[in-house]
Amino acid sequence: RYALFEDRLKNIEGFEGGLEKFTKSYQSFGIHTKADGGIYCKEWAPGAEAVFLTGDFNDWNPFSHPYRKLDFGKWELHIPPNEDKSPLIQHGSKIKVVIKTKSGEVIYRISPWAKYVVQEERKVVYDWVHWEPAIPYKHQHERPRRPKSVRIYESHVGIASPEGKIASYKNFTHNVLPKIKELGYNCIQMMAIMEHAYYASFGYQITSFFAASSRYGTPDDLKELIDVAHSMGIVVLLDVVHSHASKNSEDGLNQFDGTDSCFFHDGPRGNHDLWDSRLFDYANWEVLRFLLSNLRWWIEVYGFDGFRFDGVTSMLYHHHGIGSGFSGDYNEYFGLHVNEDSLAYLMLANHMVHSQFPDCITIAEDVSGMPALCCPTSQGGCGFDYRLAMAVPDKWIQIIKELKDEEWDMGNIVYTLINRRYNEKCIAYAESHDQALVGDKTLAFWLMDAEMYTNMSVMSPLTPVIDRGIQLHKMIRLITHALGGEGYLNFIGNEFGHPEWLDFPRKGNNESYHYARRQFHLADDNLLRYRFLYAFDRDMNKLEEKFGWLSAPPAYISTKHEGDKIIAFERGNLLFVFNFHPYKSFTGYRVAVNSPGKYMIALDTDASDYGGHQRINHRTEFFSENTHFNNRSNSLLVSIIFLLIRM
Repeated sequence: RYALFEDRLKNIEGFEGGLEKFTKSYQSFGIHTKADGGIYCKEWAPGAEAVFLTGDFNDWNPFSHPYRKLDFGKWELHIPPNEDKSPLIQHGSKIKVVIKTKSGEVIYRISPWAKYVVQEERKVVYDWVHWEPAIPYKHQHERPRRPKSVRIYESHVGIASPEGKIASYKNFTHNVLPKIKELGYNCIQMMAIMEHAYYASFGYQITSFFAASSRYGTPDDLKELIDVAHSMGIVVLLDVVHSHASKNSEDGLNQFDGTDSCFFHDGPRGNHDLWDSRLFDYANWEVLRFLLSNLRWWIEVYGFDGFRFDGVTSMLYHHHGIGSGFSGDYNEYFGLHVNEDSLAYLMLANHMVHSQFPDCITIAEDVSGMPALCCPTSQGGCGFDYRLAMAVPDKWIQIIKELKDEEWDMGNIVYTLINRRYNEKCIAYAESHDQALVGDKTLAFWLMDAEMYTNMSVMSPLTPVIDRGIQLHKMIRLITHALGGEGYLNFIGNEFGHPEWLDFPRKGNNESYHYARRQFHLADDNLLRYRFLYAFDRDMNKLEEKFGWLSAPPAYISTKHEGDKIIAFERGNLLFVFNFHPYKSFTGYRVAVNSPGKYMIALDTDASDYGGHQRINHRTEFFSENTHFNNRSNSLLVSIIFLLIRM
């Protein structure tokens, strides 16, 4: 694998300008206005017989501006400026590439390098709009330094409002960013930014890879959003989809030059049967140019600070993970079923990102557990910084759905949270957008279900269902945060226990936006119990910011008591003690500690500020004893459920 990566990198470096120019091809491909007002156009269409440019500038004459054919399937066009040196193609005007296929058919296409596409009301197909403003947006703030502990707020701009409509970049900038900052998250993962024609695809059926989705606003609006986030010390990651592409042809990449190949494999290998989408040919130099330049574009032009790569499991294997269970046997990761071309691409992508932008972060969405995915490329690894701990949320949902409280297995919970290879960092999460989608429910809704509609008011009695749900919601998130990885992720709104599920407007729900929104007002209402979960999430993150357990070495777990339902461990100079027993509290419960001294309460899930019963005096001091316990040289006696810090 390393030999293939090294060979491809060597070949790229051998091209004119090397890796630097190769990955900056967005500066030459597509359409660009030159200093003299002339227009330069360039496309790769190896299956075309002829290529033309048409649009508002020539009254949509399809053949008046032909491209000149170059080597290796490339085409270029020079358009001189007007007499007053102004460009013939104006900012905001509509354009199309016209392809004459080898069979003589004439088809209209959007350039794969298009920077801005829009969908007019009552139209299905997107239009390509030339975006080159006279005064482009200039970032005012420097990128924040890469955080040691990554606390990610997974976001979707379109749903980031209580209103039943598609929300905007501006709304996110002014109304959501301050909440993220207050909650203590230092990283935002932005979903559904790359343009996608079908809103209900959640942004995973990309049609225009270089275009920021226009349904939320303009490119400058997104740049401002990222700039303001940087001013708050928050880094911003793009949820990048290079694992597949939409089958749309008139406003997508599919059949751009009239053939089934071009950017994709021809035949069955070029189709993803489960996703009904096209699969890239990662061995093609022009595909590598396109995808690597795409990454660089989002970093350099928009200011993104890294990527969460979607669908990595599908990329890694020819079977795309369909119908495959991964047990951890190494035979599952090596053999002819592994797609070495896509693996080499991911290595190239990580090498380029980390060599050119050392502070950028890359995260892999892989459920298979591919070894060395998060090892540096110099060691033969794939080069990702983190992988998503995807088994963790599945485990929590399985426990809540299938087991009674007294059947919870402490050893199995701990095993799931710590089951990761040493030095391969993971992003832990109790739930993400996957768990919120229609057909499933948020963690809070699984715990409290219909009672969330009637019993979340502080003016109503605290029912056993709501009491249990609020306490477990906090405990599940805290133990996942503290034990599950080297980073933490929360999906927008779930920090305060967002009810129900997520469902985008579609024919099946009469195009309703009712479930495609985030009801932030629930956490802002002092008469509702959602504010308790919001406050706990905020203080949990603030405590991590202070003590840095995510960047600390792995936890030492001293207690996994099945009968008492107690889990205790040390990490980041903190002692964590969890009591998952459904009805037993404990006083004078001995837990092991490594460091002797005085301990005090730092965070208590039972505090009244978090909707608890305030059964612990927070001024209580706990002193360790020189009593060997559970393979630690010291121990102390504690009560019920809380978190201690050694003073």
